[in-house]
Amino acid sequence: MNDVGVAELDRVSLAALSWLRGHLPDFRLPADAGRPDVDRNVTLKPLGELAQLSLSTLRASEPDSTQHQLAREMLDFAWEETSQGELFLSLVRDEPHATYPMEIYGSFAEAGLHQPEFEEYARFMATTRAWRLTEYDPTRALALFNTERRMGVPAHPGRDRDRDREEAMRRTWLGGLAEPWSFELRAGYALTHYVFHVTDWGQEPGRLPAEVCDYLTLWLPSWLDSCVANEHWDLTGELLAVAAALPEPVPVAEAWQAYATTAQSMAGAVAESGPPPTRETADTFLSCYHSTVAGAFAAVLAAGRLRAAAPPVTAAGGGRP
Repeated sequence: MNDVGVAELDRVSLAALSWLRGHLPDFRLPADAGRPDVDRNVTLKPLGELAQLSLSTLRASEPDSTQHQLAREMLDFAWEETSQGELFLSLVRDEPHATYPMEIYGSFAEAGLHQPEFEEYARFMATTRAWRLTEYDPTRALALFNTERRMGVPAHPGRDRDRDREEAMRRTWLGGLAEPWSFELRAGYALTHYVFHVTDWGQEPGRLPAEVCDYLTLWLPSWLDSCVANEHWDLTGELLAVAAALPEPVPVAEAWQAYATTAQSMAGAVAESGPPPTRETADTFLSCYHSTVAGAFAAVLAAGRLRAAAPPVTAAGGGRP
């Protein structure tokens, strides 16, 4: 992160979180959210992403900060929207082999919010042949490995989960160290989610293989420059979060400066691409919420890493305040 200051990162995260907090009514689930024909991409997906952002903010922010308070409010809201986890039971009754209820639930479980009956079901499902044999692309498989770990789900009998996870890591665009000039939007989102799932959303940088860290350290600044030049702010935010999830700092100060001064509106919203919204319309929430979540996550994670690396306060008044 180099010359990016904690104060600037805090400004970005506070504005983004405040915008999201102000739009909590737009995250509300419809009364029929459990029906299989309801579009999960505009109902459950946004709520799950809000829950993960809230968890990450609670982990990385100062306990007495406004960011921490906002995150607590948003996590509590999201949990109540699921009827304290009862919704997940409804979902798996209609779609018994669906994995997304467990993936969304994992954020709540790590935050200490539990629905025991659903967790009992999840532990059972992980023992079935259907769970073990369903085919996924490798990045999605990494998401499921992390979900199992978050929920404390035991491995299927006879399955070497560590070996399977390492194989899935090698089969991804990032894990296979694809030619850097092949980077484009699809590869970009695949690599960001590889990092998020392997590090548990930035919590465990040491889980990344050394060769992947070296590869990202070398090429991430160039990919960020490309995204900034094309004003693709959604992927820029995710790549900045990746930079904050690496074990060692990466020179991304220029990308952060561009993001902070160009991508975010005065109200805190970030558009997926192009200039930020100048006024709220009926489409603003769906067109901005994910990019704003990504920006808030990146800023919170980056600020947390900087605080953790700062020297402690000394008796003579040195160190960070």
